[in-house]
Amino acid sequence: MQTITISKEIAIMFIAYSALMLFIGFYFYKKNKSSEDYFLGGRSLGPVVSALSAGASDMSSWLLMGLPGALYVNGFIDSYIAIGLTVGATLNWVFVAKRLRVYTSVIANSITIPDYFETRFDDDKHILRIVCAIVVLVFFTFYVSSGLVGGAKLFESAFGIDYSYALTTGTLIIVIYTFFGGYKAVCWTDMIQGLLMLGALVAVPLVMLYHLGGFEEAMEIAKQVKPNVLSMGEGIGFLSIVSALAWGLGYFGQPHILVRFMSIRSIKHIPQATFIGIAWMSICLICACFIGVLGIAYVNQFNLSLQDPEKIFIIMSQLLFNPWIAGILLSAVLAAIMSTASSQLLVSSSALAEDFYKRIFNKEASSELVMKLGRMGVLIVAVIAFLISTDRESSVLKIVAYAWAGFGASFGSVMIFSLFWSQMTRMAAILGMITGAVVVVLWDKFFKQFLDIYEIIPGFLAASLVIIIVSLLTKVRPGTKAAYEKMLKNL
Repeated sequence: MQTITISKEIAIMFIAYSALMLFIGFYFYKKNKSSEDYFLGGRSLGPVVSALSAGASDMSSWLLMGLPGALYVNGFIDSYIAIGLTVGATLNWVFVAKRLRVYTSVIANSITIPDYFETRFDDDKHILRIVCAIVVLVFFTFYVSSGLVGGAKLFESAFGIDYSYALTTGTLIIVIYTFFGGYKAVCWTDMIQGLLMLGALVAVPLVMLYHLGGFEEAMEIAKQVKPNVLSMGEGIGFLSIVSALAWGLGYFGQPHILVRFMSIRSIKHIPQATFIGIAWMSICLICACFIGVLGIAYVNQFNLSLQDPEKIFIIMSQLLFNPWIAGILLSAVLAAIMSTASSQLLVSSSALAEDFYKRIFNKEASSELVMKLGRMGVLIVAVIAFLISTDRESSVLKIVAYAWAGFGASFGSVMIFSLFWSQMTRMAAILGMITGAVVVVLWDKFFKQFLDIYEIIPGFLAASLVIIIVSLLTKVRPGTKAAYEKMLKNL
């Protein structure tokens, strides 16, 4: 039951969808006149595009594969991840978006997150920028690989082709339209992909409920298979719940999401974008959770075999719908993968071209040269992520969790303090960021076996502690406090 023979209708829908995304990429190719256009879209995006782009770039293949797969295995206890993410995303839009947008446009024309950090702390030595770029490249390479794994599983399951060929196909599609289109192409395709993901996530559980005879009947079947499927805490350790909720901390440090705040046309659009983004996210997460739990009942009721729980959405789409509709639904998985991976590739390429080359080695580099180097950066990161993704046993959710923790602990802690504490210093930002990243890596490798808690928690706490202590022991650089106060006046 892992592979279903696919008709030409599904193949046609896949090809049509991929062609549309590539067309958008080529369309915006000629629209990019500068590096700011390529990396930030000229700060011209409205609230709908910004909100759906932020959501779609956030919700990668783990939304349609990793999260339903987790709930299929563990039941509703893993829905705490969705709760934590919803709270974190809401706080991010409410408290971070406006301040970051003002600072990166009114105070200084920052087009990347490392740009913002360097300006905020007047880092003339470029140390903070280099640390930022290294963190981006390391963790985003893993993050992108999670999308490629998801894409490979999709093509493998949908078309019955070998994993390595499936991986190559998905990677090529993502890289091509990111390579040519830049930020605007990524954001407009994100909007389309976000709407497609929403429709797919609503349709699948509704049809599953119909075939199972309703919600109560489905839950009774699921409880027979897994008695604790409906439990939200009984028999579950406190640390497991805290770890799941802690996913919300990661939002404050995700560069591909934060850059959406920087590119929105005006701060007046942020409340509207917040409502649209959080409503979209809440519906998608709720439906994804139900697909996993309903999958338990469906697989048992109809005597199916499911070796890889992360394919439950794919299998249900193939079984419950005619080939044309199934093709659209399966394209939603490709949409989730493409929207996130493309955003991450773009941020990674900006780290190489804008933050390393132009800002440090060649300040006089033309926008055209920086764009060319940015496109080369897309290829470099994609190749490395591709090599990591060759392990077919990789778990989408585990890879995402690791990268999410790395950014949340390192960038997230520095972002929060930088926007809300005028006394934070340059050295505190540098050491806090390094501490967050290092603790996440070390905790995952050496300490998690002794205290099984999500590594973002010790990483975020350690970074925050370092930031506070070092800020109290060092002096704020001249001008940074005045710039901070100017930001407050423009809110």
